[in-house]
Amino acid sequence: MSHVYKTLELTGSSTTGSDDAIKTAIAKAAKSVRHMDWFEVVETRGHIENGQIAHWQVTIKIGFRLED
Repeated sequence: MSHVYKTLELTGSSTTGSDDAIKTAIAKAAKSVRHMDWFEVVETRGHIENGQIAHWQVTIKIGFRLED
């Protein structure tokens, strides 16, 4: 069986870490996007305050199957 995918680019953020930023973005997308199958990390960056990491920002592409 063949599939056609569309990608959606999102940026999640977290004060905990990059993995949590990814999970935040995927959880938000899951509320309105069906048939999500994969994700790809496009960019990782963070915000620094007082010499410490204040929060992480991770941009991902999510691939989802188009319905027939």
